[in-house]
Amino acid sequence: MFAILFFLSACQQTSASVMIIDGENVYTLQTPERVPQVLLAQVGITLLPNERVLLNGITIPIDRLLPEINSMQLQVRRAVTLTLITPQEPQIFQTSAFTVGQALSEAGLTLTKNDAIDPPAETPITQSLTVTYSPARELSISVGGKILKISSSARTVGEALTEAGIPLVGADISSPSENDALPVDGNIRVVRIYETTSIALESIPFTTEKIEDANIPFGQEETVQPGVNGLAMIRTRVRYEDGKEVSRVTEDKTLMSEPQKRIVKSGSQIVMSQLNGRDYWLATEMYASVYSPCASGTGGCSYGTASGARAGYGIVAVDYSIYSYLAGMKVYIPGYGTATIGDVGGGPIIETAFGVPRTKWIDLGFDDGKIINMSGWVTVYFLAPAPVEIPYFLK
Repeated sequence: MFAILFFLSACQQTSASVMIIDGENVYTLQTPERVPQVLLAQVGITLLPNERVLLNGITIPIDRLLPEINSMQLQVRRAVTLTLITPQEPQIFQTSAFTVGQALSEAGLTLTKNDAIDPPAETPITQSLTVTYSPARELSISVGGKILKISSSARTVGEALTEAGIPLVGADISSPSENDALPVDGNIRVVRIYETTSIALESIPFTTEKIEDANIPFGQEETVQPGVNGLAMIRTRVRYEDGKEVSRVTEDKTLMSEPQKRIVKSGSQIVMSQLNGRDYWLATEMYASVYSPCASGTGGCSYGTASGARAGYGIVAVDYSIYSYLAGMKVYIPGYGTATIGDVGGGPIIETAFGVPRTKWIDLGFDDGKIINMSGWVTVYFLAPAPVEIPYFLK
């Protein structure tokens, strides 16, 4: 009998002192019960989803048997509302986690060191809270011909560049711009810009003013005042992008000295000269071409001329624009002989083909079968009598 009583007394559970804290409510029990869920029910406490129980500050399952100890303290940690703001859409859930980071992890988020969390992950949760979460993104930054890969949760391009240690400085630009949100494709380009200012001196050419003087022979000139070039200082701003010059802009042009014009007296007095017994009043260089009635470029034989004379040797042509000034004048061309200006031709063709001003072109007429190739520059002597007024293009 004594042995049986001893065995029964050894199998009985020992009562423990239990303190249960639920916010401001504190309950004390003296009970042999060791399952937290049963202990809470004994004092009328019901747990909601996401709420937890702590044993001496450590989270425990509420349906497992507690160890045999004489006294224990159970604390109920109630859930609060956490509003999570993300780049997609807000999430609202209940949590009894101790910190923001723990709450986000329990909500299924995988956090990395570059994620942005506001307030920070270590912030204790004591009441309902709103948390802004920006997960880090992989970015590719092109700068100075190199590609830098980073992971960033920055809100703007400028913030991401600062995090990467390559902030925009001075006139630097980025694409997208620094105030824009991170690009969808994750690609950012930085253009390093610097500008320099150069100073240069520029010569300003002088102009020439001609004054006709009847006391000076035609074709001669006298300088009354020599010309002097002016001088200007030019300030230019040069822009470089990634070390390459992309633009030059003149910012200022300061006149240092005015140019002084050249003044020349040009003779208008006709003075006759002689060549091989011929009196002439002007000798000038002209570009000659040759033609005959059946070799005039018309596709046939043409014997008519602007003056009515028969085309051939002794009749020379000039451009139609100056023919009215020279029609009927006698000229002498060494190697050709004496001729009359009596026809018009295609000066613009010579002007285009050889770059010769049409006023400096003359076409030498020959009889068919007797053309002598005299193409090129020749001296043309304008024979007496001289005109009353010298044509403008000869001055």
